[in-house]
Amino acid sequence: MNTMSHFNDFNNAQVAKLPNHLKQFIVNQNYEKYTPIDQAVWRYVMRQNYSYLKDVAYYPYIKGLQRAGLSIEYIPDLQTMNDNLGKIGWGAVTVDGFIPPAAFMEYQAYRVLVIAADIRQINHIEYTPAPDIIHESAGHAPIIADTDYNNYLSYFGSIGAKAMFSAKDFELYEAIRKLSILKEAVDADEAQIAKAEKALRYISENMGEPSEMALLGRLHWWTVEYGLIGTLENPKIYGAGLLSSIGESASCMNKEVEKLWYSIDTINYQYDITKTQPQLFVTETFQNLIDVLEQFADTMAFRRGGAESIMKAIACKNVATAVYSSGLQVSGVITDMGIGLSDDVTFIKTTGPSALAFNGKQLPGHGKQYHADGFSSPVGKLKDTKKLLEDYSDEEIRTLGNNNDNRTQMVFNSGIRVDGIISDILRENGKIILITFMDCTVNESNGNILFKPEWGNYDMAVGEKIVSVFNGAADKDAFEEITLISEEKTHRIVYDEKTVQLHQLYKRVREIRESGENLEALTEIFDQLKRNHRQDWLCALEILEIVFHKKIYHQLEKEIQVYLEIKAGKELDHKKLINDGLHVIKNPVSQLIVNE
Repeated sequence: MNTMSHFNDFNNAQVAKLPNHLKQFIVNQNYEKYTPIDQAVWRYVMRQNYSYLKDVAYYPYIKGLQRAGLSIEYIPDLQTMNDNLGKIGWGAVTVDGFIPPAAFMEYQAYRVLVIAADIRQINHIEYTPAPDIIHESAGHAPIIADTDYNNYLSYFGSIGAKAMFSAKDFELYEAIRKLSILKEAVDADEAQIAKAEKALRYISENMGEPSEMALLGRLHWWTVEYGLIGTLENPKIYGAGLLSSIGESASCMNKEVEKLWYSIDTINYQYDITKTQPQLFVTETFQNLIDVLEQFADTMAFRRGGAESIMKAIACKNVATAVYSSGLQVSGVITDMGIGLSDDVTFIKTTGPSALAFNGKQLPGHGKQYHADGFSSPVGKLKDTKKLLEDYSDEEIRTLGNNNDNRTQMVFNSGIRVDGIISDILRENGKIILITFMDCTVNESNGNILFKPEWGNYDMAVGEKIVSVFNGAADKDAFEEITLISEEKTHRIVYDEKTVQLHQLYKRVREIRESGENLEALTEIFDQLKRNHRQDWLCALEILEIVFHKKIYHQLEKEIQVYLEIKAGKELDHKKLINDGLHVIKNPVSQLIVNE
């Protein structure tokens, strides 16, 4: 497996540590693809955020932004973010939209923020269901400097990465990804969107019993995305979903939105990503978030093992790993198991490519090419012995059974009988984890044949019980098909002539604002906007901001003010955006930042 020779780790220790199966989701940020309008959208949202959030955010918003390498003025550049996040032991990478939930969790465990490289279009400026750079960086990054919080985030990641899915969770993820891509597409077809929404609604209404991942998803939603901290009477926002939604960060403090204490019972509250939240949960401390997570983790298959955990794996219909008490890890799609009289697991079976590992590292010669057709093995003790098979010496093993012509016979408590010639015994940490037989037959007590000599050598897993079951393969880099397509081309949008002209106007306004020169050009820029770009409202706001603060061109100021007020009156979908923009101009952010 060659690692990407061109892989850019931004000189960041956390990014450099990422394994290949996570690296494959990384795409280049392509900073130059952001247009002057994109930059203006970032600045508009960030100024709005700041003007709302300075009183309700849990942490000093600007200081948090600076510590993460973000500014209100520009879309963040990944290198700058990594230089800053590196100082607090974190990193950041850009990916293409939604990535699978387990991978997302694992990035968190590695202390790397996953940031969607795209930015929302101006017509979705208030809220977008698709992950974008505003949500990820302005929402998640500023609070990451808080040690208690970032410990919670990485711990959540390490537990979430082990959570068992249901087959329905995969369908749901695919449906959400499809809809978010359609909604952000420039030439989106309304009929297609309606169809995708209907499909998503159908799946989410027919999910059945929630899986571990679904329940953890709720805990994630009510903390990392929509969490409040403090007291019920006067809570502060720390959840990124609230912090990056201009609308909901203001409305969530209303009395109508019920505030409840955050506890393990919160897993009983479902959420709907398309609606504002009817209730929110308040934690007194970030330590309490870790305590609740710990409580939930104790119910999970990776800590409990046994038959109920294997059942979760069978329901998952995707690759999972079962861990024997000897330490042997069996990865594959688990399709069957045997259960003894006292509800103990007597054998497990995988179907399709499977692999064996120890301590997260694949055993040499036991990858999915070798075990291409699945793997099955008994679990449990041998009949009439106290001693565990994993603790036997080689000598003790070879004397099992009738021992003429070097054959060995083993009979398990469950009645499963193994009869063959031992060719290899594999030990790790002093325990037997695998015995390989030649010329071997495996039968159940009712005579049912589980393995025949003509199928080749029989590899028998060794262990008294299944102590853990978790999502995915034990050695993901060895098991997964890793594509490593970091060269991936993001959709290059080709802009028409008119849009290119509008980009130029935005660019000129920014240059005038930043240099304080060529102010006389503003009148002519506004004329062009009125003449050729009637749909635009944001560039006019930016011109108004300059003349208002410089106290110049009062005639132009009045004219733009009237133009925008008429627009707000006529265009309902722009009304709030324009009025909010006017509010921030009259109550300037720049003076507030100094006082924070």
